[in-house]
Amino acid sequence: MSLYVIGIGGTGAKCLEAITNLAAVGLLLDSQGTEQTINLLYVDADETNGSLERARAGLALYQRCFSLFNDNNRQSLPWMQTLLRSFGLWSPFGRVTTDKKLGSLFGYDTLKQNAPDLGNLFEVLFTAEEREATLDVGFRGRPAIGSAVMSQVNLDSFDEEAWGQLMGQLKTDAGSGQNPKVVLCGSMFGGTGASGLPTIGRLLSNRLQKEGLSQVPIACIFLLPYFSFTPTGKQENEVFARADQFLLNTEAALQYYLTQAKPFKTVYLLGNQALANVEFSIGKQTQRNKPHFMELYAGLAVRHFLLAPPSPEQTAVVLVSRKQQGRLTWQDLPDFLPNTTEVKERLSNATRFAYVWLANIAPELDRAKKVGIDRFQRDAAWFSKFFQPKVSGIERMMNLGSDELADFNDPKEQQAIAIISEWCKDYLTWIIELQQGNEESIELFNIEPLINLTGETVRTADELSQIVRGTQADRSKLSRDTIPSITIDLGKRDLSGFGKGTIGLARSLYSLCSLQS
Repeated sequence: MSLYVIGIGGTGAKCLEAITNLAAVGLLLDSQGTEQTINLLYVDADETNGSLERARAGLALYQRCFSLFNDNNRQSLPWMQTLLRSFGLWSPFGRVTTDKKLGSLFGYDTLKQNAPDLGNLFEVLFTAEEREATLDVGFRGRPAIGSAVMSQVNLDSFDEEAWGQLMGQLKTDAGSGQNPKVVLCGSMFGGTGASGLPTIGRLLSNRLQKEGLSQVPIACIFLLPYFSFTPTGKQENEVFARADQFLLNTEAALQYYLTQAKPFKTVYLLGNQALANVEFSIGKQTQRNKPHFMELYAGLAVRHFLLAPPSPEQTAVVLVSRKQQGRLTWQDLPDFLPNTTEVKERLSNATRFAYVWLANIAPELDRAKKVGIDRFQRDAAWFSKFFQPKVSGIERMMNLGSDELADFNDPKEQQAIAIISEWCKDYLTWIIELQQGNEESIELFNIEPLINLTGETVRTADELSQIVRGTQADRSKLSRDTIPSITIDLGKRDLSGFGKGTIGLARSLYSLCSLQS
């Protein structure tokens, strides 16, 4: 099975960031736990949006890390098994040669001269400020502006752009029996998402029908208002997103979708009563909001759409709720699979691994470079299981070294260490910020030990067992759930099935950091 996820606007990009991290930990595998290919497309008129840049940078890092583990041992762990293919960024202004103003796009001056009635109608629909606002920062939180621009889109003419590449791959997947699915995600209270979701959904549905692929299901993830901001330094009539209009925009959008959501086989509605406060920004690099647990829910909605059996002919609307307002625990995260706790287990496994790698393994590997492997391997029993021991020139001539083990000083090994460390920092930053900046109580991880990402040794030996909140274990097991115990197991246990070198070391450590270990 293959999955196509289209993130529309800044919120859509943030959803794709969450999807990238869920894919990394193995939560977007199929029901048999086998390798998946997920195809991503970013849609935004603001091509330098900060949230978009962050999401794309995270995807690029994931792809670099994934490529390290692309060998025959990939099926041994759920970590880094999902191939994420990106079709890049598509902007509705991609072929626009005029200035990116609504009046210019629709030839307002020409209309006023040659078709005064149409010009007058245009004035009724859009204020002078809206007609003259530069749209290279997006649609400024105005769905009406976005809808006008999106109405000019024709996917049939984009065969050489991102849409053409996406459709070509989708046809290939359908022809090879991979049963592709498509899901769109974005906000319904802003500008780009609110205008782009229905338009792109309808255009995509029409294109699939033309290609003989009407059986491909399309889902949509609508994010209702979940953040707010206070505008600063803006003039009264300037065009920008206004948080006090979010609910009004949402109400109008819901009434529209009541009759216009026909392209979507499944509709997910996600929102939160308590609005997180974010910094005000019109767009571009400064629009870089921290992750929010609503985007985690969006990623889990993608998981549900991937794993759920086919729905009846009528459109299915999926709602989600939690036990207590103002509080989020593991029990509030939908797992979708009966009698499992995979969401908690796999997020916890990755978080514990990233913590141990940064707090102990990466600093130790750095120390090995400084003191030399001859001295270091006497202190760390696990080192010689993955890397060649230091041998003398005579021993090397007699071929007494191990050809199966990796050379620690090989630039490829050092590069792999750096990439894994970078991924760990990026992933833990996402986990930390997911729980910060919210007025609510997020009780998934104890982030205090995670905040220090400099790779220093942990302060106490029992911090590892405290990272995952809400986990019950007997005292004897907790006493063994420490970084020293894990490094001892790393040296003693038979972990040969995970490979050698940096990749084998990382896989082995990942397996030992499971909550079940």
